[in-house]
Amino acid sequence: MQQIARHWGVNGLVAGVDEAGRGPLVGPVMAAAVILDDFKPIVGLADSKKLTALKRERLFDEIRAKALCFSVAQASVQEIETLNILQATMLAMRRAVEGLRLAPKLVLVDGNRLPALPMRCEAIVKGDSLVAAISAASILAKVSRDRWCAEFDQQFPVYGFAQHKGYGTAQHLQALREHGACAQHRKTFRPVTEVLAQAAGSGTI
Repeated sequence: MQQIARHWGVNGLVAGVDEAGRGPLVGPVMAAAVILDDFKPIVGLADSKKLTALKRERLFDEIRAKALCFSVAQASVQEIETLNILQATMLAMRRAVEGLRLAPKLVLVDGNRLPALPMRCEAIVKGDSLVAAISAASILAKVSRDRWCAEFDQQFPVYGFAQHKGYGTAQHLQALREHGACAQHRKTFRPVTEVLAQAAGSGTI
């Protein structure tokens, strides 16, 4: 972390930020912010999408145990539908940073967009593969989002959320056609809108 701070010309703590859940058709978008501890290195940090579920789970616990501080936040389906998914993602990221126990001097964000924050922020394309703190944030956000899907699947097992994590798979779209949308479906997302419109036109919902 100190090396990263020197690279960016910053004297102080550096936080990594990433999100999970922009693409799915259901549930909140989640974001995490992590400030790593130089004296407690974590081996194996990488883009969460390139890790197995088992590896993510192990690193999730290790990050929470070893990081100087971390925060996971979300923006709700209602906020996604009101603001749009990009702005809701920025909101979740801002909440994650604001939830940190320690205030960073620099925030490094995966991607090419930045949330509105009072401290210096830098966007890094593919940052989840390049910066350890962003990798850690991507893992916290991904595992938190996957756990949400698993819990919600218990309430609405007909949709298969635990399997597809809310993405627009054939199984998910078929369940939408047969059962309509639940309260956590993002009704402003085109696949959901189209399936519900087709179902309404055919009189099935």
